[in-house]
Amino acid sequence: MGYTIGLLIFPGAEELDFVGPWEVFTASAMLRERDGETPDHVLLVAADREPLRCAKGLRVLPDATFDDHPALDVVLVPGGQGTRREADNPALLGWLAKVSASAQWTTSVCTGSLLLHASGVAEGRRLATYWGFEDELEARGATVVRDARWVRDGQVVSSQGVSAGIDMALWLIGQLHSPTHARTTQRYIQYAPAPPYQADV
Repeated sequence: MGYTIGLLIFPGAEELDFVGPWEVFTASAMLRERDGETPDHVLLVAADREPLRCAKGLRVLPDATFDDHPALDVVLVPGGQGTRREADNPALLGWLAKVSASAQWTTSVCTGSLLLHASGVAEGRRLATYWGFEDELEARGATVVRDARWVRDGQVVSSQGVSAGIDMALWLIGQLHSPTHARTTQRYIQYAPAPPYQADV
């Protein structure tokens, strides 16, 4: 079975927060297709289709908008300075709440946890976030788990910054498909996660 995985992007998103998981998800899809299995469909979703500039200057093109994307099984929310602005964006927060209600998994990397919190998606759930943002997220009323690379609470999975997002994406591939396939994907991208891939968290 193939899944549809949507990675949210917005101006000021931290590049590796979504590009790292993108590499994991698309490498996994390529390997599944090579083995004759249905690949996952991975796409970038934004408010519109205009090019946008990320936190470090990378310009990216969305594949779909809030209004025209396919049904999403997995949603990933990156962090970056742009999250502070988007935390007050009712269109984005409303979209995130809507898609998360039907998605199998809603995930975040770094300060993307702020948007899970602001949208209500993480209400009553524990969150991980970038170490330098833990105090602020807690001050906003979230339940923050410190010193955990990623945290699963129900269907919400949140991770710390950058490399932790890659770790989380590998774990998620293990949940969607199998731990064996996740390890194959890890080896293909020649990534040594810390801690090593584990099927349960």
